[in-house]
Amino acid sequence: MPSMDQPETGDMIADLEAAAARLVTAREMVSRRVIGQQKVVDLTLTALLCGGHALLVGAPGLAKTRLVEALGTVMGLDANRVQFTPDLMPSDILGAEVLETGADGARAFKFIQGPVFCQLLMADEINRASPRTQSALLQAMQEKKVTIAGAERPLDRPFHVLATQNPIEQEGTYPLPEAQLDRFLLQIDVDYPDRAAEREILLATTGTEEAEAERVFDAAGLIAAQALIRRMPVGEKVVDAILDLVRAARPGTAEASALVADDVAWGPGPRAAQALMLAVRARALMDGRLAPGIDDVAALAHPILVHRMALSFSARAAGRTLDSVISALVRETLREDIAA
Repeated sequence: MPSMDQPETGDMIADLEAAAARLVTAREMVSRRVIGQQKVVDLTLTALLCGGHALLVGAPGLAKTRLVEALGTVMGLDANRVQFTPDLMPSDILGAEVLETGADGARAFKFIQGPVFCQLLMADEINRASPRTQSALLQAMQEKKVTIAGAERPLDRPFHVLATQNPIEQEGTYPLPEAQLDRFLLQIDVDYPDRAAEREILLATTGTEEAEAERVFDAAGLIAAQALIRRMPVGEKVVDAILDLVRAARPGTAEASALVADDVAWGPGPRAAQALMLAVRARALMDGRLAPGIDDVAALAHPILVHRMALSFSARAAGRTLDSVISALVRETLREDIAA
């Protein structure tokens, strides 16, 4: 007699294959507009598939704004952009109640929505705004709602924040607090394109016409893909690898690696493990696989851990970096699993 869960398993496999095919098209569409940044495109799509937010760190002119615009088109999301500046106020993002006088002379408060009421919000140069304004996004990012004048107002679904940060110019900026950094699923480092990619950029963007992206998903389709990600099976070895890596990165604990004892001031919390659990599934799906492996954990270790850890003073003075620490942790904790 066939197992009772076979039809459900068959339906899930079909759903995963269909979603993987749409994602291939989505990646191609975004890459039409963002040339030479395939890893950045894939990581940003990973964040959206997981229902999370992403922090894009890179020098000016590396197509970060173009990427967000292309994603809004391809994923069928209502997108807004806010340029963060030192004089930006929380109400400029969230909205505010204003007193209006009606035709009959009666006065009443009316809520005017801010740009946060969208499905894809680009927070450009987020570290240029004051901590007070940065914190206006905390509740929105975590709870998908905002509280204004004592009233809770739900945000559109899905809701994602893609924030950008310039690592070069730090004068007059306000570093994001650890609590807010932890709410970004991924930190995506945007590097300069290689020579071949930059040549393609020159030819594609300085002519009379540019390639246009077309819609592949819509809001409902993305929500369905996010639900599908959470249904993907994850093997025990992958779960253990995630726990081994995250727990080894916490100095002062029983499971801490010797690598972090002197070099790391504080390590990742449970959100890092949760982010890895979701992100490895999304990466597997975009590769057309039905379940993630240890290699996915290793590949996503840096973008998930780098903004959830801090180097000690002695490590900074010695010239060590979080990149090298995380790479060493991956080799130490996942070496046997990757070799197998």
